[in-house]
Amino acid sequence: MADGGLLHTVPLRFRSMLYLLTPNESSFERVQDVPAYVHQANPLFLGLVVLEMLLGSLISGEKLYNLADGIISMSLGMMSRLPLLLVRGLELSTYVYVWEHFRLVELPWDSAWTWWLSFLAVDFCYYWFHRFAHEVAILWAAHQVHHSSEYYNFTTALRQPLTQQLTSWIFYVPMALAVPPSAFAVHIQLNLLFQFWLHTEVIRDMGPLEWIFNTPKHHRVHHGRNLYCIDKNYAGILIIWDRLFGTFAPEEDKVVYGLVFPSNSFEIITSQFHYYLSLWRRSTTYSSLSDKVSTFVKGPSWTPGNPRLGNYSHVPKVTGKEKPHDPSCSLTLQVYVVTHFLLVLYTYHELFENQAALTQLTVLGMTGYVLLTLTSLGFIIDGRPSASILEMLRCIWMMLLLQYSHLRPPSSTLTVPTQALVSLSVMYWALQSFSLLLSIKKKSH
Repeated sequence: MADGGLLHTVPLRFRSMLYLLTPNESSFERVQDVPAYVHQANPLFLGLVVLEMLLGSLISGEKLYNLADGIISMSLGMMSRLPLLLVRGLELSTYVYVWEHFRLVELPWDSAWTWWLSFLAVDFCYYWFHRFAHEVAILWAAHQVHHSSEYYNFTTALRQPLTQQLTSWIFYVPMALAVPPSAFAVHIQLNLLFQFWLHTEVIRDMGPLEWIFNTPKHHRVHHGRNLYCIDKNYAGILIIWDRLFGTFAPEEDKVVYGLVFPSNSFEIITSQFHYYLSLWRRSTTYSSLSDKVSTFVKGPSWTPGNPRLGNYSHVPKVTGKEKPHDPSCSLTLQVYVVTHFLLVLYTYHELFENQAALTQLTVLGMTGYVLLTLTSLGFIIDGRPSASILEMLRCIWMMLLLQYSHLRPPSSTLTVPTQALVSLSVMYWALQSFSLLLSIKKKSH
């Protein structure tokens, strides 16, 4: 949000994460020319996660990271972006369609005024999308994914919903009546990137900036399940929207993070979809059609006879001494999970880097491998009995992909060790599966 020669001495990728790009260097005539700012920032995401992991606890004096929680957060973020390998994002696609068919005026793409208007408009629309995502149950069913971590660190920022884009586009469509799609494509990415660094406990207070901008201090409140935190501080970049519309709350008591009713699962499918099932089950307990519909369109805590957003007195009280869910997992399994996660993370990065050069069948096969790996690792962390069978099948799939060169390790020197690792993994999980099936057979008799 600044201009000047000094900015150009700082790498563009890093500046994009702080919205420190000038209108001249981030205005484009065509959507196709807009850089993939979010994808380009992936190495910075990982670097900052490692830096916070190493230094954060020393600065804050608290445990900021949990291995299982960090992996599931990054896994959910990866899962949310996998559809982009097959189709363009729904937000941008609908925006372009409305612009091409219904625009009322055409603001110049190369004007600084258009740039600043786009910045304000995207942030304003984000506030209302974000507020509705908390205050309408069916929208919360998607958004709750982002709030499901009981830790607050940079990996929490990566914990993104898969289904959120199915509705978020609605809130940005009015911009398409005047603002060029290329400007929207720039600012929707920069708005998201700016919010990454808000997810930390290391930065405690930013002085006068707290009055205008959203900061880690304000956003910590938003992620809390304390009574004073619920449905507060929806801002993306400018906290002035919350101050204007009465949804601002300052940080007071120690913030306890996570959902009011935690899901206690580290498996990505459950994390993404459990609340939809919960809403459906709740709606079936009501006899009137009005109450059934209200279950989905009123607040997540709504029940018949209560206000639209529900009765906050039913929210479990927090003491500040709550302990995050932390399933026991042996050191050996932790090393195994981390190793296979790093391998799939590399594959994920390669997929997005080389997508244009790959056949559709290869993209589908590798996407399936990424999704299956993230799911299976969650099963292992959760300690589910069926994890052994799923992991055996996953390792077989991985072995086939390696055999036909659709999958490769980060370095050619790691080819043989990776193949050996996968082979040993198949044998280990096959034995575990056989043992599981044997015990099930014995129980049935």
